[in-house]
Amino acid sequence: MTASKPSPAPEDRRRRKALRTRDALATAACDLILERGPAAATVEAIAERADVTRRTFSRHFAGKEDAALDFVRRDGDRVNALLRARPAGEPPLLAYRRAVHAWLADPEDPAWHVRPRMRRLLALADTEPDLFAAYQRIRLDAQAESIRIVADRLGADAAVDVRPAAVVDAAAGALIAALRLWARAGSSDSPDADLAALVERAYDALAAEAAAAAAARDSPATRA
Repeated sequence: MTASKPSPAPEDRRRRKALRTRDALATAACDLILERGPAAATVEAIAERADVTRRTFSRHFAGKEDAALDFVRRDGDRVNALLRARPAGEPPLLAYRRAVHAWLADPEDPAWHVRPRMRRLLALADTEPDLFAAYQRIRLDAQAESIRIVADRLGADAAVDVRPAAVVDAAAGALIAALRLWARAGSSDSPDADLAALVERAYDALAAEAAAAAAARDSPATRA
């Protein structure tokens, strides 16, 4: 006789149901904003498309912009989890770069950029004030957690030691620069259409410029 598998705990079922609802709302918000524009995509329309109530929407999101950009929050969490798992002796800037690479290269849970129309949504977030504000808020929350992770790796107090914030801001800045170029590429035929390759180029440029600046700083010919 084959033993039956135990039924999932009620809290697990509730959690999975809540995640499915959140995903449905996020997808509806993204689709409606791209179809109708941010002004015409109302919270009521998003809730209706996701087949939930307005109250259910409010339990998950503060506004339609947060819903449409929920993928940014989730992938920020993923990058931070990967950063936290990097080897302790790895330099923080390299650890962040490799965490981003692992996020972009994960075949089992593909990063958001491979989903349909994400390039259009990110490009829109650069020009629509409310979307831009939501994007910045979500991004800064993720970076704040990255700073805490890097501070732990360095054994530093981020409140008084500039290194954690400097590393994270530089690393995140290179990623954001790559994302902006990718969002503006607009076509799969563009040389900037491969986000993973573009991100690597951005990090190579950051490392090269940092090395050049350090060499120039230490050169007798350039000392003040």
